[in-house]
Amino acid sequence: MTSHATIKFIDLFAGIGGIRKGFELACAEKNLPSKCVFTSEIKPYAIDVLKQNHPGEVIHGDITQIDANDIPDFDFLLAGFPCQAFSAAGKRMGFEDTRGTLFFEVARIIKVKKPFGFVLENVEGLVNHDKDKPNDKIGKTLTVIIETLEEMGYKVSWKVLNAKFFGVPQERKRIYIVGTKVVKPDLERFKHTTCTLESVLEHDLPVSDSKFIKLVLRHYPLNELYGKSIKDKRGGNNNIHSWDIEYKGSVSHEQANLLNSMLKERRKKKWADQYGIDWMDGMPITLEHIRTFYRHENLEEMLSDLVKKGYLKQEYPKRKVGNKRIQDSELPLGYNIVTGKMSFEISKVLDPKNIAPTLVAMDMQHLFVVDGDGLRTLSLREGLRLFGYPDDFKFDTSQEYGYDLLGNTVVVPVIKEVATRALNIYCGEIDNIPNFVTERVASQLHLPFIFESVQSLPKQGKQI
Repeated sequence: MTSHATIKFIDLFAGIGGIRKGFELACAEKNLPSKCVFTSEIKPYAIDVLKQNHPGEVIHGDITQIDANDIPDFDFLLAGFPCQAFSAAGKRMGFEDTRGTLFFEVARIIKVKKPFGFVLENVEGLVNHDKDKPNDKIGKTLTVIIETLEEMGYKVSWKVLNAKFFGVPQERKRIYIVGTKVVKPDLERFKHTTCTLESVLEHDLPVSDSKFIKLVLRHYPLNELYGKSIKDKRGGNNNIHSWDIEYKGSVSHEQANLLNSMLKERRKKKWADQYGIDWMDGMPITLEHIRTFYRHENLEEMLSDLVKKGYLKQEYPKRKVGNKRIQDSELPLGYNIVTGKMSFEISKVLDPKNIAPTLVAMDMQHLFVVDGDGLRTLSLREGLRLFGYPDDFKFDTSQEYGYDLLGNTVVVPVIKEVATRALNIYCGEIDNIPNFVTERVASQLHLPFIFESVQSLPKQGKQI
């Protein structure tokens, strides 16, 4: 192989540039010069981060308003496009099926510019999105995406990969769709590397001092909080409930036992059978029901006090009406645990010896870590490290914006490894490049490296 030409790429739905960063790192590792010739993003504070890291570059706005012919030529398209259903999916109209979706913007640019390849990332749910039958391997949405790319002449591979096997302490599964004009990229047999949360944590940062935090620390020593969730939906040893820290008011030992018993009983299907309705996870249960599993001479007074303080509520069982569940006032009134998604300041205290759950924008401000003798939220630098961004990545933004951007970004090391598989093909470093790649075709596809690697192959098979 001789001197390396600069690999040109574009970055669509760029966010803070995570796919770009992973692609650039993959190129650098292979000593391949690379250049981003076009970036598109519409979120203002994402654009601000892009400009911090790539000063002087023009960030283009809404890709739906940009003519593909106005985009400079490039070798690779990168995109983390949003997942949408295709209204025409299943009609096998190929490219036309994608109209009205943001994937269409990816497809129309590929169709016009005909790059060597692409690296796409999306949520794991894309695999089963818009399924016809439960036993189908993939849904109609992914089917249309793959068929559309193949119809435009690309050899396409896809794979769901988990970030926790790529040196990042986060459980995060995403689908990666990669293709080239020559052969399908191999997305199997990646080297697995694991680490724990302690490898990304900073130390001696300011801790929180809210009323809620004080209540938690009054009831639990720090070393007992590692890995604990705080919510009123489930039981178990790894869960702390609002009554365990007396968040809504004092709770007697007997009342705590009652609440813990109700938490388990309300999930049993036998109550739905007695009501004559479809079961749902978390049924209200009547005083008579409660007496069958919890006996106490002051049971009614205990229940009334817990309702008054807000640990319990009284409601009717819900009957299924179409796709909704509606309380049926003709059924007996029962007691239920008061729950709510993200009800409390802390949803979980992360265990430094373990990994983080999948980080989602709306949840990140509720994840806490132990620091010194207190608790605090994740710093933005820790958040970046949980996605594999190098420490020289600039991220000067507010915590609110930062969490939103991180919850929607990609895992850089996974992109790097996936992109490397496509770059191996670009450089001719694979064994199964078709032996009908001629100098003319290689030139048309901007494949000088591939042509060098196949010049000595036998001249047989179909010539194009």
